[in-house]
Amino acid sequence: MTVTKTSVTVTTVLTEDTVLTVQELSTICCVEPAQVAALVGEGALDPVAGSGPDEWRFSGTALRRARQAFRLSRDFELSPAGAALALDLLDQIEQLRAQLRR
Repeated sequence: MTVTKTSVTVTTVLTEDTVLTVQELSTICCVEPAQVAALVGEGALDPVAGSGPDEWRFSGTALRRARQAFRLSRDFELSPAGAALALDLLDQIEQLRAQLRR
């Protein structure tokens, strides 16, 4: 008797217009919703709507920033404040490089 296992991968394209809840963002990033809330508290992520964690909505571009923050936190054992600072510094580097290209 032969057993065949099949796996299916579903891919979704996220754009700037995509809106994600805290739960969706945390699921995609494989973190707890509290970790997303910590990044919001440090100013690393900005919800596009909502007045509290249960109502927050994030743009598709926030996903990239969140994944980068969680990667920095994991790889360098940074706190949410440290990840927020690192993201700000990386943003400044990107802006300076853009100015040099002009």
